[in-house]
Amino acid sequence: MKFRELTSIGHNIADSFASGMGFLIGVYEMDVFREAAASPEGFILVDFIAGTSTGAQPSDSLAKAISLYARALDGLCQRHGSRAEAFRELKTRYSLDSRGPRFVVTVEDQSGRRSVDEYLGLPGRRVMELDDLGRVRPKRRYT
Repeated sequence: MKFRELTSIGHNIADSFASGMGFLIGVYEMDVFREAAASPEGFILVDFIAGTSTGAQPSDSLAKAISLYARALDGLCQRHGSRAEAFRELKTRYSLDSRGPRFVVTVEDQSGRRSVDEYLGLPGRRVMELDDLGRVRPKRRYT
């Protein structure tokens, strides 16, 4: 599977979770951004492979949604022609700042290729920056 396809799956699941609708799992009225903003930590880091989170303590309903999203990951991957085992890491950090809802998606494949993509707003739009030549490009880090 091409790495770009894995980053696409990562964005899809992260954006679905951010929307609060939960169509992927049938859970409604979850608000990860509100819960993150109301906490001293100011963020919730969701691990979509393990179905766990760190940072702010999620409500019971949000914790349940995180678990259900992890269970739905393989089905989403299969619809994209892949398997959840293609991911070594799939985490998203949700926070709310002066520019609005923000989430940062980290994807790593089994060979160690890693991408960190930042999104702003709902639905998530890529954060853009100027490159060394003054061109506007998506903000992305590869390692």
